[in-house]
Amino acid sequence: MAEKARAAGRRVVLANGCFDLLHVGHVRYLEEARALGDVLIVGVNGDAAVRRLKGPGRPLMPAAERAEILAALRAVDHVVVFDDDTADRLVALLRPAVHAKGTDYTAESVPERASVLAAGGRVAIAGDAEAALDAGRDRRDPGAIRAGSGRRFDDARSRVARRTSRW
Repeated sequence: MAEKARAAGRRVVLANGCFDLLHVGHVRYLEEARALGDVLIVGVNGDAAVRRLKGPGRPLMPAAERAEILAALRAVDHVVVFDDDTADRLVALLRPAVHAKGTDYTAESVPERASVLAAGGRVAIAGDAEAALDAGRDRRDPGAIRAGSGRRFDDARSRVARRTSRW
């Protein structure tokens, strides 16, 4: 998918993360990441990687469901699930022009920075720092996590299925 996009003269952007509890900070991050190029590919850490990165009891949702939700977002062109703790191998395979990370990183602290530079790309920080800090907090109880609406968009499932893959 990345090779075809490059051959067509399109700029490929890669964003990645666990996306275990999707919130407005993630949406803003992905929208800004998409604005950095023509095609946004989102790498989603697999379940075992999320457990290693986030600890016991995680992920809250299986990778296939996280990928389906992300693929339904307007800004996202493709979603790929990967099982590593970092996206270094994904960066080497896709060779994005831009690797976007959220505001909890700096350009220097992005774990995949060396891989991105070696692949000829650049690192960019995208998103809304305030939304990321505020995400998931219930204003009545700052320690509580807010539950989602649980709405399901069955009419978009076939489109979403075409845009997700397992790597």
